[in-house]
Amino acid sequence: MIKVAIYGKGGIGKSTCTANLSAALASLGKRVIQIGCDPKADSTINLLGGEPVTPVMNYLREHDEEPTLVEQISRIGYGGVLCIETGGPTPGLGCAGRGIVSTFSLLEELKLFEKFKPDAVLYDVLGDVVCGGFAAPIREGYASKVLIVTSGEKMALYAANNINSAVKNFQDRSYASVRGIIMNRRAVEGEEEKVRAFADKNGLEVVADIPRSNDIIKYEDMGKTVIEGDSSLEVSKRFLSLAQLLIDEDKEVCP
Repeated sequence: MIKVAIYGKGGIGKSTCTANLSAALASLGKRVIQIGCDPKADSTINLLGGEPVTPVMNYLREHDEEPTLVEQISRIGYGGVLCIETGGPTPGLGCAGRGIVSTFSLLEELKLFEKFKPDAVLYDVLGDVVCGGFAAPIREGYASKVLIVTSGEKMALYAANNINSAVKNFQDRSYASVRGIIMNRRAVEGEEEKVRAFADKNGLEVVADIPRSNDIIKYEDMGKTVIEGDSSLEVSKRFLSLAQLLIDEDKEVCP
């Protein structure tokens, strides 16, 4: 099974990349689950026509009992992608990381993976923090690979370095490892050189180069991924190529 956690600086485009990667995997015939691990709960919205799913933490606050069915805390989106959002605590109260841990425990109780039998699970994780609850997607077998989204901007690369270092520190605990970098371009001067220099320095591969594209914004305004909007576009082909790379690697592991 393809199991990937996607990290990066807040606002760098993790959710856009994750949703398009989910859509690309689905369009290539894979059964996909996407789990948004952010209190904003907007990771899956463009797989759902712009209509958000009820976050797990919201459901738990609004009901006296825990959900007994996965369908109560999920929705099917584009390409059959099962969309789940962890959500978070009431603003100013509680820890968002605990929301992730609570959600994962609940999904285990509901036997999500046994029932849905996914080919791929993608976790879209909050910001540049890899500690506590935010490390949950890369421990205990949830995800086996980490993709780091960055541009050539200084703070994005700084966050990418922190994430890479943190994941390396967890390696002796059999956590996931960093598979590579998604370069999400922001039209920064010398962007490609900066990102590739960072990748080379850390022994990482740039597994996808996503061009800055008005088409992404155009289709997100419609509540769609660019894959759903027009899969023939160059930017769509980049996501499809990354999806195919992950599929091919999964076949090598599980022939």
